[in-house]
Amino acid sequence: MSDNEQQSQQGDVEQETGGVSRRSLFQILGAAPAAAALMARPVLAQVNQHHAHMPMPAAARATVPDGPYQRKVFNDQQWRTVGILCDLIIPADDRSGSATAAGVPEFIDDWIDFRTQQDGDRDFEAQIFGGLMWLDRESDHLFEKPFADATVDQQKQLLDRIAWPAKAAKEDEQGVIFFNHFRDLTVGGFFSSKMGVHDLPYLGNTAVAHWTGCDPKVWEVIENRMKNGYKPIAGPEVKPWGV
Repeated sequence: MSDNEQQSQQGDVEQETGGVSRRSLFQILGAAPAAAALMARPVLAQVNQHHAHMPMPAAARATVPDGPYQRKVFNDQQWRTVGILCDLIIPADDRSGSATAAGVPEFIDDWIDFRTQQDGDRDFEAQIFGGLMWLDRESDHLFEKPFADATVDQQKQLLDRIAWPAKAAKEDEQGVIFFNHFRDLTVGGFFSSKMGVHDLPYLGNTAVAHWTGCDPKVWEVIENRMKNGYKPIAGPEVKPWGV
């Protein structure tokens, strides 16, 4: 089984990251306002950087379900839409697989369930469900079919209306707010996955069997700056050493 397949089946498994699991991270983010949580994707990526190169603890491996991920909040139609939308935001390329291959729909499903439990209401769930309903309503109006059944060109045509807040029409405001949130969740889910961390790429504390020294080309640049100084992108000019 590939790494991507294993990840998509892990569901609730708490992947240990030096004492911090992804589920524990949910607890941390859940204590912050929703807007702050949605902006926390760099933190998600940073925390998961530490465990991307570590084997899963035995206790965690024991809890991995044998079957596919069991959804918590999305119905079949919503699940189709979420998967398509995630892959339109982060498609597969020559660097890595798509958002669905990284298990992003599972991440979003689990995150909504977590927020519902922590918040004690279904407001966040309603925001996401309402956005998915908005997509289907507009797709039905324009193309006489739900968003998931529309062609890729039709789907992109609809998303172009809400992907750029400054250009969006006022009547599309609900869709704009939804898409901004959903895009943040997709990016956060992707770059907190093993695939996303490799996509960065993040090397972390990777063991080096044989140290061959600094790359000669890099050292040449360093020596040149040490001798001649340089003007950085920001900040004061750095003078040559010894001046």
